[in-house]
Amino acid sequence: MNDWRIYRGAGQPHDGLRQLPAPPPWRDFAAARDGAEAGPEDPSSARRLGVQRRLVENYAPRAAEVDAVNAALYLRRPLLVTGNPGTGKSTLAYAIAHELGLGRVLRWPIVSRTALQDGLYRYDAIGRLQDVQLERAQGDRNAGSPAAAASGIGSYIRLGPLGTALLPAERPRVLLIDELDKSDLDLPNDLLNTLEEGEFGIPELERLADREPVVDVLTDDGERVSVHGGRIACAAFPVIVLTSNGERDFPAPLLRRCVQLELEPPGEEQLTAMVEAHLGAEGAAAGRDLIARFLARDPGEVVAADQLLNALFLTQHTPHAERLTRERIADMLMQPLDRSR
Repeated sequence: MNDWRIYRGAGQPHDGLRQLPAPPPWRDFAAARDGAEAGPEDPSSARRLGVQRRLVENYAPRAAEVDAVNAALYLRRPLLVTGNPGTGKSTLAYAIAHELGLGRVLRWPIVSRTALQDGLYRYDAIGRLQDVQLERAQGDRNAGSPAAAASGIGSYIRLGPLGTALLPAERPRVLLIDELDKSDLDLPNDLLNTLEEGEFGIPELERLADREPVVDVLTDDGERVSVHGGRIACAAFPVIVLTSNGERDFPAPLLRRCVQLELEPPGEEQLTAMVEAHLGAEGAAAGRDLIARFLARDPGEVVAADQLLNALFLTQHTPHAERLTRERIADMLMQPLDRSR
């Protein structure tokens, strides 16, 4: 193919999409779902950590990062990770789960409308009411049907990521509470009691505890677990990683309950290891000029590491493009995030 472009802007339909190469490893969702290499891990670990896993094996984290993670593990406290976008805050949760063999990372992405109950559990009261009305309309002749059996309250309760992380287990789960600074003002304070006590109640089940002391509910993993007495209390406090882009300050009571870590932008060693994790040693060697350009950015400029990965991947997959075109692509993909257009 002499022209790397798939979309040419000519307005003429064609079947050039068949010439599109495989996606970047960090955007290959089909491979993540297949889980061929991930095994018991989170299926998205390959995308996050690199298909060759060398981000974890060769990545040289700074001593402060290692100390903070271990402090959180020893103290059974959440780890509050702050830093610019693209410094690896979210990836840290996947690195911990990978190294310690803690399985799938439970991820709770935060938006402005997120409430504490979204993370703990959701109760589909409307769905239950509709099913009950349907059963009544069908009459007693269908009382033993699957639809009637599904009307038990446990069929309408699903634990959220935080609720699943607090289930009693011998080994802790890793919970990523991503971009907490996007929440409204109440959520950080609402989290305090749950993070301190490691337990919570489900009022809908507590009211029925005398009649139904054990109820099976659905977890964030899609599995069924038994809840006793309407309450869930952890046996091993989960490994909780809260991330923030520094867009707001958090209340002192939350900060007091967390181990705080400020992630600095990755240096040359970290960047090279990250590129090798995703693109291999050859990809890192071929992209030395872009890595050097990334490191030579002006002080204070906000540029994310995944911008470098995108630029490396695309420039290395346009072998027939002119050098000027490749330079233009790299400039486009590595624009500072804090620069207004």
